[in-house]
Amino acid sequence: MTAVLEAPAMAPARADRRWLGLFSILAADLLNLLDSTVGTIAAPAIRADLGGSTSTLQWIAAGYTLAMAVGLLVGGRLGDMYGRKRMMMVGVVGFLVASFLCGVSFSPEMLLAARVLQGAFGAVMVPQSFGLMRELFGAEVGKAFALLGPVIGLATVAGPVIAGLLVDADLFGTGWRMIFLINVPLGAFALAVGSRVLPSSEPAARGQRLDVRGAVLAAAGMFLLVFPLTQGHELGWPAWTLVLLAASVPTLGVFAWLQHRQAQIGSAVLIRLTVFTKRSYSSGVGFVLAFFGVITGFSLAVGLFLQLGLGYSPLRASLTMAPWAVGAFIGSALSSMLMTKLGRHILHIGLGFMALGLTGLFFTFDGSLLVPLAVFGFGMGMIFVPLFDIIVGDLGDDEVGSASGVLTSVQQLGASLGIAVLGTVFFSEAGPTAGVPEFVGAARVVALIALALTAVTFALGFLLPKKARQ
Repeated sequence: MTAVLEAPAMAPARADRRWLGLFSILAADLLNLLDSTVGTIAAPAIRADLGGSTSTLQWIAAGYTLAMAVGLLVGGRLGDMYGRKRMMMVGVVGFLVASFLCGVSFSPEMLLAARVLQGAFGAVMVPQSFGLMRELFGAEVGKAFALLGPVIGLATVAGPVIAGLLVDADLFGTGWRMIFLINVPLGAFALAVGSRVLPSSEPAARGQRLDVRGAVLAAAGMFLLVFPLTQGHELGWPAWTLVLLAASVPTLGVFAWLQHRQAQIGSAVLIRLTVFTKRSYSSGVGFVLAFFGVITGFSLAVGLFLQLGLGYSPLRASLTMAPWAVGAFIGSALSSMLMTKLGRHILHIGLGFMALGLTGLFFTFDGSLLVPLAVFGFGMGMIFVPLFDIIVGDLGDDEVGSASGVLTSVQQLGASLGIAVLGTVFFSEAGPTAGVPEFVGAARVVALIALALTAVTFALGFLLPKKARQ
């Protein structure tokens, strides 16, 4: 996913240091990219070892993305207040500690708490990357971004496969735990090199306050939305789950009202609500919610179907899903070349391929999934690169930074909702004593819901700006 940059170019660092600094930034970003995907493959093995319910499988992924969604609202602001390098290092250290706790977890509750901690520190770490790249490279920052794209694509392709390899390899008897412990050497490199070579610039907002009350309200509203959707089916939808779900609406409403009031009196805010007055941006927020809900929730459902339904090993499941990632890599590369020429049309082309892949999967869940997964991934990849730049295409320069931060947070919230909703539907349709036919039927129902959400996203695409922001 590309990011919209608003800070002015700065003088580049010394050539012998800036590439080392870039590699430390990429190592930190890889921590997040890899850990956001491992739950798809490793969740069944984790449950088999630690126990837990079907919702445990959903929370292994949703806990991480939900914490990221909340944390990203404040992560970038912390970099402005205390310095990007400092907050990057704090994020890496916290992520490493959380990864170690994941790897030594002795219960589902401990693992889920550690995953939430991972997401929270990831939200502190990730937003600093683009600003640090600009400080390192100045006007030549394009060189850094030219390397960033392939790294993201490689992580997308390699992440699930590496997870499957590590779980099956059972190195030193660690099993699934190695997918988290492997973060330690990668994070140690980012920390050791980054602390020495990354620039320590003066914070842009030193002395300004953080909107803690807004962050707490946002966290409460998102949790009230995701928690009952994840737990409701397993508990038989008791009345209190519906009460919590309903309570999310006024909670998020109070958050929005306070953000508006604080902006009027000149106090610190997490979100500039003025951007939502533009139809193109509001439609873009809906687009992001639906799009990332589909791809994340459907990815989890396919991973569960292959392992729980068809009895695949983690490695075989990851290799079966590899065409999806390869297709996404190719689609991303193609869209980066065509986005300027095609504008928002490229989103509709990508969604068309996604719909074609989902249709193919609906008819082939009991056969070969290679081609439809590759087609679905190709369409998904075409949307990744230009999406945020298109959504903010009609915004003013002073609005882009806040608007991009909100979109990144909404992306994680959409992923959490997709895991909660599509995961719940999958387990509901399969039933407690499912065999292969029941799992195939459940996967087909999830594919139909994903297809419907893709159609909604397709319609919202017509409300977005016609061209990407340059």
